[in-house]
Amino acid sequence: MSNPFVGIVEPLDPKQPLKKFFNLRKLEDVRYARLPFSIRVLLEAAIRNCDEFLVKKGDVENILNWKVMQHKNVEVPFKPARVILQDYTGVPAVVDFAAMRDAVKKLGGDPEKINPICPAVLVIDHSIQVDFNRQSDSLQKNQDLEFERNKERFEFLKWGSRAFKNLRIIPPGSGIIHQVNLEYLARVVMDQDGYYYPDSVVGTDSHTTMIDGLGVLGWGVGGIEAEAVMLGQPISMVLPEVVGYKLIGNPQPLVTSTDIVLTITKHLRQVGVVGKFVEFFGPGVAQLSIADRATIANMCPEYGATAAYFPVDDISIGYLIQTGHNKEEVMCTKRYLEAVGMLRDFKNSSQDPDFTQVVELDLHTVVPCCSGPKRPQDKVAVSDMKKDFETCLGAKQGFKGFQIAPDQHNSIVKFNFEGHDFELAHGSVVIAAITSCTNTSNPSVMLGAGLLAKKAVEAGLTVKPYIKTSLSPGSGVVTYYLRESGVMHYLSQLGFDVVGYGCMTCIGNSGPLPESVVEAITQGDLVAVGVLSGNRNFEGRVHPNTRANYLASPPLVIAYAIAGTIRIDFEKEPLGINASGKKIFLKDIWPTRNEIQAVERQFVIPGIFKEVYEKIEAVNKAWNALDAPSDKLYTWNPKSTYIKSPPFFDGLTLALQTPKTIEDAYVLLNFGDSVTTDHISPAGNIARNSPAARYLTSRGLTPREFNSYGSRRGNDAVMARGTFANIRLVNKFIDKQGPQTIHFPSGEILDVFDAAERYKQAGHPLIVLAGKEYGTGSSRDWAAKGPFLLGVKAVLAESYERIHRSNLVGMGVIPLQYLPGEDAGTLGLTGRERYTIIIPEKLKPQMNVQIKLSTGKTFHAIMRFDTDVELTYFHNGGILNYMIRKMAS
Repeated sequence: MSNPFVGIVEPLDPKQPLKKFFNLRKLEDVRYARLPFSIRVLLEAAIRNCDEFLVKKGDVENILNWKVMQHKNVEVPFKPARVILQDYTGVPAVVDFAAMRDAVKKLGGDPEKINPICPAVLVIDHSIQVDFNRQSDSLQKNQDLEFERNKERFEFLKWGSRAFKNLRIIPPGSGIIHQVNLEYLARVVMDQDGYYYPDSVVGTDSHTTMIDGLGVLGWGVGGIEAEAVMLGQPISMVLPEVVGYKLIGNPQPLVTSTDIVLTITKHLRQVGVVGKFVEFFGPGVAQLSIADRATIANMCPEYGATAAYFPVDDISIGYLIQTGHNKEEVMCTKRYLEAVGMLRDFKNSSQDPDFTQVVELDLHTVVPCCSGPKRPQDKVAVSDMKKDFETCLGAKQGFKGFQIAPDQHNSIVKFNFEGHDFELAHGSVVIAAITSCTNTSNPSVMLGAGLLAKKAVEAGLTVKPYIKTSLSPGSGVVTYYLRESGVMHYLSQLGFDVVGYGCMTCIGNSGPLPESVVEAITQGDLVAVGVLSGNRNFEGRVHPNTRANYLASPPLVIAYAIAGTIRIDFEKEPLGINASGKKIFLKDIWPTRNEIQAVERQFVIPGIFKEVYEKIEAVNKAWNALDAPSDKLYTWNPKSTYIKSPPFFDGLTLALQTPKTIEDAYVLLNFGDSVTTDHISPAGNIARNSPAARYLTSRGLTPREFNSYGSRRGNDAVMARGTFANIRLVNKFIDKQGPQTIHFPSGEILDVFDAAERYKQAGHPLIVLAGKEYGTGSSRDWAAKGPFLLGVKAVLAESYERIHRSNLVGMGVIPLQYLPGEDAGTLGLTGRERYTIIIPEKLKPQMNVQIKLSTGKTFHAIMRFDTDVELTYFHNGGILNYMIRKMAS
């Protein structure tokens, strides 16, 4: 049966031949107009790639009955138009591809079948660290050190770009993946193979959702799932619910897009949107620039949704022209969207779709705010920051508490830095970073920071020299307009020199603090503070010595750096006193919205985007000089500590192995709520007393050569040892924070890896117990690969973040979920029991399975394989095993 939804229209561009386009609706069918715009894009992608999808399901007509179909668990095979990767997740993906080629060859198949079908772009942005700052040559020094540390990884990626078709590499120093995607890679509408169709993307980074702000449907997936998509496998997902988020009103003059997104993040965490789409509508959307919308969409993982979609409107079209896209092509894009009813007018309420649920925010009610000290959803109004932090000091250890004794709240530690005496206290700022794709992609907040810096310098304010300040833009475009507008000089004077083009402090690549600062923090057991314009502030992520970390807009990052402490009430206390003895308040130097917009209109112009991106792949001379082999099969170096053939496919046969009941499993770790992928698989520095450090030392490396966990994701031996190695890990079996657990057969307290090894050697399977929101945070595949290598067969949690659940499925680890109303407490579970999980012969999606305890107790849990396709992956031992068997046969 032919697809009934392929339409033909008159040429949208008179210079081109007749174009076909895919269109879900029948033009006269009013039901199409009730579908959320994000669902229209999702279904058109499914139909375009999988003609049998709707026909097979018998939903050709019914799919338009949105209110009915969203409750019927319709399985959608989504094939995005393209895939994007960054190097932390991209290196293990290319490692897996290389190993899969070896496995296919061993099974008698053609190894070159392991090749991306779906176009993929890998942007190298996660490797650079803030080793040098406050120097005019910091950028060059950091880039040189990046190459020195990561040359082997970069050579491997260059091999991958030659060995695999459809894999394009954007060299280091070019920018952050999501900003490059927004400003350069995104098309909004694809014009390919005789068809127009909506652009869509998945990426191996959770903040891929940033592109939703431009009207391109995209979200983050685990590296394992992305590899399957690249090989032509659709993403199997249940048709999601869509929460309509209505924006009304105008933002107040002092409010930034950062304040808006932190407000939305807290609100939607309270609403509960995990596994759902959020689609923005209402007249307030028209008040937001594309950069503002991208900021809001970027933090979608922090509020837990799958996508945070802003349909395309005239402002989106204007942005494409502003960022240097061909004007004729952009106008063709607009005509296509008009023809298929997908160009949105946010002021026209008759276009508002039917949503599963509607929530509302009046933008005028948003106030300047930060989030912290340990989670992005914990918003705090700037006016309350001082009081809130002081409350956190004494509060019980937790998301909002540090449990500092009352008599220690005002402790002061004196120290010497570069020949001068200083003091640190609880709340002292030691890191201030303008960083991340969330904010550096937004000219209004970046120029706002620059103008604030100008006024601060002119008022005679400075930043204390021991504070680690940095500016890491998301693309060269930012440096261009900061320099041309004349504010870069003032940022540099306050210590905010450009230190690199990459994620840097936001992902924990913040580099070392001065030794005297670390000694002072340690001596006083101080709650030192990092302030960053990033999107995540989970414990142990930003820096091991900053126990409190706050997300803030770029102008506020500078303000707190000048103040030197988080314990300040900006309305009542001055930022500082200049040489003339005058008190300078934040209101004295805060730029107005009109000032910022005037500079933005003058300097953020199409020419700078063209100039930067025309040379993006040739600008890095060190990358251009790298030599790499061009063999189709990779030659593994047994001496390498960066790139190693993983053991995932050892012993793989064409025949399937029947899943077996998990018998008498021990609990490796017992967690509470909001365990993040940073807790499970940290990305930052490798502690010198850790199992990973011991392994690297045994291979002849010194601590200076350890690099980070993120940089070593191509080596399973390091990453297995780094699993659950976060220094802020809270395991209920242990009465203090740290990456340790109890090995129950011996009763010893061991590092998690060492305990898991003992269990494995004795043939004991393992499980993990957890609370709500297990696996929140980054989309790192090693948060599933690592537990798999430790011998974890299943996780039992109250709820999962979407990407991590998919990653567990991809590795063949069973995600189990307590029945509604039940948890470890109600069931009386201590984690010291042994667990037998009964796996029936016949499985179906989301079925209940029986769990028997060594105590004699029995209960049931939901097996969170949500679709038939996911069950197929489980029967194959994971998604990659499935793809190898498919390619080999």
